[in-house]
Amino acid sequence: MAKKENRIQVILECTEHKTSGMPGTSRYVTTKNKKNTPERIELKKFNPILKRMTLHKEIK
Repeated sequence: MAKKENRIQVILECTEHKTSGMPGTSRYVTTKNKKNTPERIELKKFNPILKRMTLHKEIK
């Protein structure tokens, strides 16, 4: 029987883009270890639409 993986893929979505009123959205796909970080992650990533670093939060 195969072991259950601890690493899962998560999607990070920009939080500041929704309030800007511009069309489109900025999303990143990354992995996290669900054993070490069970809570949702927040990272500062580059938003190419707004052309600056913004806060990206994990979505379901």
